[in-house]
Amino acid sequence: MQTDLARILSVSGQHGLFQYIAQARSGAIAENLETKQRKVFPTTSRISTLADIAIYTSEGEMKLDEVFLALKAALGDAEAPSPKASEQELVALFQKAIPNYDADRFYVSHMRKVVDWYSQLVKYASLDFVKEGEEETADAQEA
Repeated sequence: MQTDLARILSVSGQHGLFQYIAQARSGAIAENLETKQRKVFPTTSRISTLADIAIYTSEGEMKLDEVFLALKAALGDAEAPSPKASEQELVALFQKAIPNYDADRFYVSHMRKVVDWYSQLVKYASLDFVKEGEEETADAQEA
């Protein structure tokens, strides 16, 4: 099954990733990828789709799906380090996966978040991403 990063949400103040389910009168309904519990997030919540997030590199910005694939290539079959791993371990991983990342604007705190999201996608979804323009096809197949 392909993962549509436009439907995977990160909600400020909430741990974990959420799958967008539907629009509600008072906000958005989403399901936690790990626990499968559904929750309504009010319109005042700061919600970001993973498809809208990018990291800074020396050539510009790199979309998160490309970052995840670069991490997968760098890690091989090994598990990603814990988000609580040492700063040196995370920096070494990103230097191997994305050697041109912008160290002045992409901080270790960002690395921790990206590694956490990567681990959750590997466990509860997949790294086979829906490409832009394929969203309508994926939505039609779900219906």
